[in-house]
Amino acid sequence: MLMCPQSGGELHYDEKSNELICYKSKLAYPIENDIPIMLIDSARQLKDEELNEEDSNGKD
Repeated sequence: MLMCPQSGGELHYDEKSNELICYKSKLAYPIENDIPIMLIDSARQLKDEELNEEDSNGKD
């Protein structure tokens, strides 16, 4: 099971962006050639809109 290297939080797969999302650390990790890139420096910060989506979907 993969966990966020920054927070240890649960990761959620976002099919639309092909990323693993950690709502706890507010980071999105890219997936390239079916391999998750679990480096904090490679992750991007989630936008406020994306965090609001998480609230409306009921994820933690």
